[in-house]
Parts: sequence; structure tokens; C-alpha cells
Amino acid sequence: MKADNDELTHIDENGKAQMVDVGNKEDTKRSATASGKVSMSSETIEALKKQELQKGDVLGVARVAGIQAAKKTSDLIPLCHPLAVNFVSVDFRIQESHVEIETIVEIFGKTGVEMEALTACTVAALTIYDMCKAVDKSITIEEIKLVEKTGGKSGNWKRSK
Repeated sequence: MKADNDELTHIDENGKAQMVDVGNKEDTKRSATASGKVSMSSETIEALKKQELQKGDVLGVARVAGIQAAKKTSDLIPLCHPLAVNFVSVDFRIQESHVEIETIVEIFGKTGVEMEALTACTVAALTIYDMCKAVDKSITIEEIKLVEKTGGKSGNWKRSK
């Protein structure tokens, strides 16, 4: 899919991948929210709630992993700009058959933080998986998605459902 201006921004005139030059863009407040879920057995959910899993505080470790991932996104995604992230939150809601994850990343800068929010959510989910897999092989990671973004030239966007 081409950008609104009908140019492929990550490809140069010779078809080679390139990092987009954001040097002339204005700094603005930007944020992004992502969500996902980790489904597991009810027994694993109960052990998670009671912090009875062998590896310890699963959600505490997953929160720190998500925060660290947001700060390291440009090390993982080749054409992402390294960003001085101002704020990251990683929150969990334990449901009957899954854990809901919501991540929020904020910056005052030249480019958006959608990839940082998505990476934080994904790594938090992978950490939950890693810490629970010894007792539940049926775990699935599902529905990682951008929920909302604010700021920047393209303005605000919110998922309708």
C-alpha cells in the first residue's frame, strides 16, 4: 500500500530500502496504544493470579520486558528510528481464559510510536508465554493490534472496534 502522497517512503529511487529522513519534521507530542491477549487454560490463569508459577511474578517480569522492548524497538525493526521515549505503560487484565495486555507509549518527537507500542505488547505477551509454557503448552498469543495513535502530520486515529 502506498503512502498518501503516492510515494513509497522506505524505498529509494533505485528500489533499495532506506530509512525515512525525518530531520525536517516538527517535534510534536505523539502517543500510541496497542493491545493483545494471551489465552491459556483456566488452571494456568489461577496459578498466574496466585503467583504460584515456578518462574515467579509473571506479570511483573512481563511489564518490565514490555517497557524495555519499547525502548529497544529500533534495534529489532530495521527501518525504525531510535527514539527517546518519554513514557511507557504496560497493563494487564486477567480474565477467565486469557490475559489482556494494553501498552501505551508517548514521545515528543518527529515520528510516531506505533511500532514501539506494538513491540511492547508483543514482547510482554511473549514473556507471559515463556514464563507459563512449562505448565501449559496450549497458550496462544492473539490479536496484537494498534488501538489508537495521536499526533503527527497524519493526526489522530482510533480503531473503531
